[in-house]
Amino acid sequence: MANRRESLPFLHLVPNLVTIIGLCAGLTAIRYSFDARFAVATGLIVFAALIDGLDGLIARRLRATSEIGAQLDSLSDFVCFGVAPAIILFRFGMTQDPGFGWIFALVYTICCCLRLARFNVMRATPDAPRHFVGVPAPAGAGLALMPIFATFAGIADLYDIPLLVALWLGLVGVLMISRIPTPSAKGLQVPRDKAAYVLVGAALLVGLMLSRFWLLMFVLGLAYLVVVLWQAVRHRRF
Repeated sequence: MANRRESLPFLHLVPNLVTIIGLCAGLTAIRYSFDARFAVATGLIVFAALIDGLDGLIARRLRATSEIGAQLDSLSDFVCFGVAPAIILFRFGMTQDPGFGWIFALVYTICCCLRLARFNVMRATPDAPRHFVGVPAPAGAGLALMPIFATFAGIADLYDIPLLVALWLGLVGVLMISRIPTPSAKGLQVPRDKAAYVLVGAALLVGLMLSRFWLLMFVLGLAYLVVVLWQAVRHRRF
């Protein structure tokens, strides 16, 4: 009797397909940065960040979690939130001083790699905390792109200030490898009587995303930065 090839349900591939979509978005963002289309490139990174949590959520709901899926997600995060933002910021505001700017682009990318490596190790431990240690990679990418958010929102034109952009990129890298406890969506709880307000707030965010996208991204990044700094002061960690 001939051996039948093992089959895999298509639904078990859905989480990995979502991860691949995010990876394609990050790679395409790099391509658009070479064409100086920074709005498209930055938007693709935001899109990759939005769907980053979907692959894990879908995998858990479909009971399709796997070690290869976890490793694929980590590698995708490194490209989308480590390599791509560094290249986009370098092309956006650091080409006037490429030697100095590239140093901080490397610092940010290496910090993101270290952050993901630490996350993978902590995830494997049975008593892993319900909060992040250091700024997670998607949030770090959002913070790194704040100079672009500020420029497109009309708050400040940082295109011609390569020193500031480079130093900011390095600072975000340091926040990623820090020991600051940062909030995780898994640890957040909403009181039942406040659920309606959360839904209304989500509708408000969607409206702002469609009408004032760059301003919303800058405000969200600034609010998250305040939370991180407050946590650093509260727990006296860095």
